[in-house]
Amino acid sequence: MVNLALPQIAAEFSADAIQLGWIPTIFLLCSAMFLIPVGKLSDIYGRKKVFLIGVAITGLSSFLIPFSPSFPLLIALRGLQGIGSACIFGTSVAIVSSVFPKEQRGKALGINVTGVYAGLSLGPVIGGLFTHYFGWRSLFFILVPLCIFVIFAVTRWIKVDWADTDAPPFDLVGALLYAGVVFCGIFGITSITSPEGIVSLLLFFLLLPIFLSYEARVPHPIIDLGIFRNNRVFTYSNIAALINYSATFAIGYLLSLYLQIIKGLDPKSAGLVLVSQPLMQVLFSPWAGKLSDRIEPRYIASAGMGLNAIGLFILAGVSEETTVPIIVLALLFLGFGFALFSSPNTNAVMGSVQKADYGIASGTIATMRQFGMVLSMGITLFLFTIFIGAVGIGSEQASEFIITQKYAFLIFAVLCIVGVFISLARGRSG
Repeated sequence: MVNLALPQIAAEFSADAIQLGWIPTIFLLCSAMFLIPVGKLSDIYGRKKVFLIGVAITGLSSFLIPFSPSFPLLIALRGLQGIGSACIFGTSVAIVSSVFPKEQRGKALGINVTGVYAGLSLGPVIGGLFTHYFGWRSLFFILVPLCIFVIFAVTRWIKVDWADTDAPPFDLVGALLYAGVVFCGIFGITSITSPEGIVSLLLFFLLLPIFLSYEARVPHPIIDLGIFRNNRVFTYSNIAALINYSATFAIGYLLSLYLQIIKGLDPKSAGLVLVSQPLMQVLFSPWAGKLSDRIEPRYIASAGMGLNAIGLFILAGVSEETTVPIIVLALLFLGFGFALFSSPNTNAVMGSVQKADYGIASGTIATMRQFGMVLSMGITLFLFTIFIGAVGIGSEQASEFIITQKYAFLIFAVLCIVGVFISLARGRSG
């Protein structure tokens, strides 16, 4: 929803192209910082409990964002919203995987992914309509009653909490080091053209070996590095997820600006165009998840990433004269490809670990998703810095925007091609 409101927010706060990119990026950064620690906490203290805390944080921050008197405060509250997101997405897949037996796990995860993509399908439509008629603040207000309903539903109908009473103590030092590494890495990538970004990257390369050394020495680390060394399916499936989200997340951001600024569509019409991608994901994700219970998930996921590459190559050829049906065609390719990738890949990850590690596995794959999203935005913001600079995006920047978008989609398409080989190399799932 928020992507459709970006032009309105930019106009109200006089935000330039680079500042505007921080509205989705800060959300992803804060989410990525907390996903692994949250997954570990949920294994110790209860997945339901942590999930509910996340919904409450999301509801509170969504209520406060519309009252932001300044752009920096809006960014800070979006960061708080990202922490709530970490609690939700770091536990939801683990909860679903805990309930269903192995032979039904792919089908269940497919339904779970369908729920996510149903939200993504409604997002552009609701975002476009509400932004058009009620302004950008309405997008956050409507989340508040939804969060209240989810808290009520989970409290009433989910009775189990899946807490491990024999779990080892929480690695607080490791969690803080991890958060520092993630923050410095992501901030450095997204701000690489500034002195602050360079300093942040230097700190990242300083903190990373300290974190890895510490985690290798403590008896109960926040991340068991052995799971990556000794579990090929787990490692390669997570790398595939990282690549896939790196190549696809910024599509909605770029096309929402393209459709409104270059093609002159209003937010409502732009939302109706963008809905074609997640609608395909809704239609085919349950089928893909169920298929991955019978067919090796790596083949289905790899085919999905290949379709994503085709859709991205189509988008790389978009110009000011490109018709909307061409955009829709590319989005349909991407939607079908994403449906084929997501459920089977998640099934492969969850099938490669024991039930006691479902929380950390759920947190890890969610972290790969968030990291990928941030890398996607980082690449986009870097290209904005090169081709457009710190100015507002309007019709007078149309040619520069088209060039920026073209290079972004070409980079993303190449990433997908690399991802196909990574996905195929993971081996057989458990």
